[in-house]
Amino acid sequence: MSSPQISGQRLGGRRLGGQRLGGQRLWPVHVVLAIGAAAMIAPFFWQLLTSLQSPAQATSVPPDFVPGWRWSNYSEVFTSMPFLRQFLNTVLITVVRVAAQLLFCSMAAYAFARLRFPGRNTIFVLLLAVLMVPSQVYLLPQYQILMHLGLLNTLTGIVLPGLFSAFGTFMLRQFFLSLPLDVEEAARLDGAGPVRIFWSVMLPLARPGLISLGVLTVLWSWNDLLWPLVVANDANQMPLSVGLATLQGEHSTDYPVLMAGSLLASLPMILLFIMAQRRITEGIAFTGSK
Repeated sequence: MSSPQISGQRLGGRRLGGQRLGGQRLWPVHVVLAIGAAAMIAPFFWQLLTSLQSPAQATSVPPDFVPGWRWSNYSEVFTSMPFLRQFLNTVLITVVRVAAQLLFCSMAAYAFARLRFPGRNTIFVLLLAVLMVPSQVYLLPQYQILMHLGLLNTLTGIVLPGLFSAFGTFMLRQFFLSLPLDVEEAARLDGAGPVRIFWSVMLPLARPGLISLGVLTVLWSWNDLLWPLVVANDANQMPLSVGLATLQGEHSTDYPVLMAGSLLASLPMILLFIMAQRRITEGIAFTGSK
């Protein structure tokens, strides 16, 4: 009777010792993660602090870390720029881009993953090559095309280049490849064609990947600055990213008002990411796994 007790005590001691040793080994990782988290949170803290200060406090040297509780900076945002109109423009641009990318990228990804047609691999390699080209390279050709179409300084011109994404197609293709073939073959035996299999079988199974792509597209579209800055000159056609950039003057900038506007513009994306972070991690984790 004593030997099992002794062995159990030894095993328990080894487990406790292993847990303690594992905890001791992980503390450097925790320190690094804490430093990284502080580095990520610091800009938001500085943004909130500056939005409640006066211009003199915001530009003082050394920095003043005491908030001035100047809530009027937030009301000045709405008088310095058409904030509500640009907010609606941003929402419209984002919704159209997300819907179009989910539709077009999912169809293209399904074709590359499941269908067999001549030149499929060659076309897919060319699509991957697009990912290697910086977006600034084809900025001028896109501008010239929209200029000839008469779409400059319009919401349509801002939305059009973002209706399709090579990255979204690659991401969803990897997700479709990870889905089992048995479900698709069973639907084909029941008489379903490629279109019905895509809409009724494969697309519902790819929901985690679609959610991940949708959230990433929302974040990208909401924060997009370069292309709208090139295309839009009218304040009523600008998204929030460009509208906030116009608050920077040539000789001076009211940083508290700019930080207040930036904080208001970033709140929807912060809330979206908090609510959908589990879906994002799940979709990215499952993408490419087989």
